[in-house]
Order: sequence, then structure tokens, then C-alpha cells
Amino acid sequence: MVQPPETLTPIAQTSVITRGRLLLLFLVTLVTAAGNTAMQSVMPAIGTALKVEDFWISLAYTWSALLWMLCAPMWARRSDRRGRKAMMAVGLMGFISSFGLCGFALYLGLNGYLAGIGTLLLFALCRSLYGGFGSAAPPAVQAYVAARTSRAERTQSLSLISSSFGLGTVLGPALAPMLIVPALGLVSPFAAFTLIAVIVLIALRLRLPDDTPAFAARGDVMAAPFSANSNSRMQSAEEDDGVQSDVPPAKLSWGDRRMRSWLVAGLLGGHAQAATMGIVGFLVLDRLGLRATPELGAAPTGRVLMMGALATLLAQWGLIPMLRLGPRSSCLWGIALAASGIAILSVAGSEHTIAISVALLSMGFGLFRPGFTAGASLSVSRAEQGQSAGIVASVNGAAYIAAPAIGVWLYGHNPWIGFAGIEALCLSVVVLGWRAMTSDEELTAAR
Repeated sequence: MVQPPETLTPIAQTSVITRGRLLLLFLVTLVTAAGNTAMQSVMPAIGTALKVEDFWISLAYTWSALLWMLCAPMWARRSDRRGRKAMMAVGLMGFISSFGLCGFALYLGLNGYLAGIGTLLLFALCRSLYGGFGSAAPPAVQAYVAARTSRAERTQSLSLISSSFGLGTVLGPALAPMLIVPALGLVSPFAAFTLIAVIVLIALRLRLPDDTPAFAARGDVMAAPFSANSNSRMQSAEEDDGVQSDVPPAKLSWGDRRMRSWLVAGLLGGHAQAATMGIVGFLVLDRLGLRATPELGAAPTGRVLMMGALATLLAQWGLIPMLRLGPRSSCLWGIALAASGIAILSVAGSEHTIAISVALLSMGFGLFRPGFTAGASLSVSRAEQGQSAGIVASVNGAAYIAAPAIGVWLYGHNPWIGFAGIEALCLSVVVLGWRAMTSDEELTAAR
């Protein structure tokens, strides 16, 4: 017999994601994060070798980010009907096709078959495949986890998934210099991560069971992937959010008042992070005097980004669970820490100082992102998790439409103006969070 919601234990309120399936979810996000940060570590050097201005390198990502913002909510709604696994596969195929073709386009440019601007236009076109189809995977992964965790566990669970991005950003810059082979040169990481993603896609197809199309966390849906180990009381777990499992949720909008403060904070903080990370690679070349020898820039850029990624992992694997930070506190402490790191970065002159400042700001953003993601998730019902995940992914993509290009342009025009603008974005998040974000106790209370 199904227990009434008020008598359910915490274990009965959520389904357990087995280690094997959690590993697959981890790998889906890990490979894309590693590939993208490996690309970040070599693109400044590639742009300099192509004799293309920094601004145009940053602008090449814009179209892809715009498509990501537009497509992520669509894929999230589709995952409610078609299942999470199917959308993860679509996302991986988008990454594979985009990354492989981007590498081919850059190879043509570096070997003289295309002019610099022509190479970037082809690169931007191929990159759009990632924005259009790669955006299917993150909302599906987030919704899969959110539908299988209790409210009290949501921040830590989503932090764990976010940490797969963090681990990927460690591996990407660390592996990129080692993957470079003479035959392919600076585009070697593109070929390597394309092959790795193909392996992950095959593993996903073979090892993750098909999930029945449904709204998040219905009891009969949970029984499909977990078979005999399913929690037959998952239906009641959804009722604790006040939503009947057989009633389709209304379409969520960006302006939904429950999520509004979290989404605005994510948009402002995301722009600050995107602009900062867009500047880092070029700042390394400038501060270390490597503009004349761009091929030597990949290694120090990779080391700096790897330090930042390790700090992100420390925040998400260590600080959030150890301090038991809730969404609001994670957001506020995180953005304050990020602002401190950005201030140090603005005056850093050596690789060591740059690495320390990037580690500090990355730790801050590592606290901030899971906080705003969990806040948006906890603001809506369990049945709305798919749509919430799509909107969050859209917000993340929106930050990369213009922020990296504008940040690089301002940095090239006047570094002080660029860093001041980023600090203003961080300060605005602090003010918004202090005045408008729901308290952690209210958010995580059982409903």
C-alpha cells in the first residue's frame, strides 16, 4: 500500500541512481566539458596563428550560444515526452558532429587552404551544430537527477553533476597539450575528443535503459529504468510537491515569478563568468609576452585553466557538501569569492598570480552555479523539472552569446573598463540575492 506523503521517510521519497548509471551521466557531461575547455586552451594560439584579431575569435562562438539559448528549452520539453536518454544521445551526436567538423575547418585554415576569416566563418557554422543539438543533453541529465532526488538533497545532487563539468575542465586543458601530434598540430584535441565522445555515445546506448516518456518522477516511469529495484512509492514523492502525476504541467516561461530571481542571478553571474573566461587565454599571452610565439601559449593557458577547474571541483565536491550550503548561501558566497578573484586577475602579471586568481574566481563560480541551478529547480514542482532544466540551460547559453566577445573587446580597448564591468555584474548579483532570493530553509523544506 502506498504511504501518505507525510509518513514517507527520506529514502522512500527519492529513487537511488545506481553507480553505473551515475557514471554514464557523469561521462555525458564530462566529455563535452573536457572537449570545450581543451578547445578554449588552444583557440587563442590558433587565432594568433591565423592572424585573426582576438575579438573575432570570441565572436565565432556567438551564433552557437544563441542557438543553445533558443533550443535548450525545446529539447527539455521534448525530453518529457521522448525520455531523457534519447535527448542525451541527441546532445552527444551534436557534440561529435560539431567538434569533428570544427577541427577539420581549423585544419584547413592552419594549412593554408582557407583564409583566416573564411576559416572562422566555417568554424562558426560547424560550431552551431553544438548549440542546436548539443543543448539537448544538459537539460536531460539535470532533469534525470532532479526527478530522482528529494528536495533536501537537490543542491548536493546537482552539485555532483555540475562537478562533472568541473572535472572535464581539469582534464581538457591538462590533456590538450599532450594530445597535440605533428600530423594534426593544434587541432589534435578536436580529433581526440570526437573519438572519446563516440565511445561515450555507444556506452550510453548500450548501458542506460530506455526511460518511458513521461513527466518527471512519476512512479510508473521510475519503474522502467530501475526495474525490480524501483521504488513503487515514487508517485507519492511527487505529490509532496503538490502536483498530480497524471496532469501535464503548464508550460514554464522565463518570467515565471517563482524562478525569476534565480534566473536573473544566473544570467548576470553567467555573463560575468563568460566574459572573464573569454579574456583569460588572451591575458595569458599578453602578460607572459607570448604574442610572437603563440604555439607556446597553449601550455601555460592550459595550466591556468586547469588550476581554475581544480578549484571548481574543490568547491563542488568539498565545500558545498562539507558546509551543507543551500542555494541562496551558495550563490552569495560564491559570487563574492568570484569578485575577489577577478580583482586579483586584473593586476596579475605572472603565471603564478594569474593561476591563483583564476583558481579563486573559479571556486566562486563553482559555488554560484549549483546554487542558482538548485534554486531554480526547488522553486518549481517535481513535474516541472524538465522544463526548469531547459530554462536553466538556456540561461547558461545566453551568457555566451555576447559576453565573451564584449569582454575581449573591452579588454583590448581598456582592460580596466573590462574588469570594472565584470565586477559590476557580480555586485548586482549580491544585491539581487540579498533582496529577492528565497531563504535556504524555505526552499529545502518538505512540501
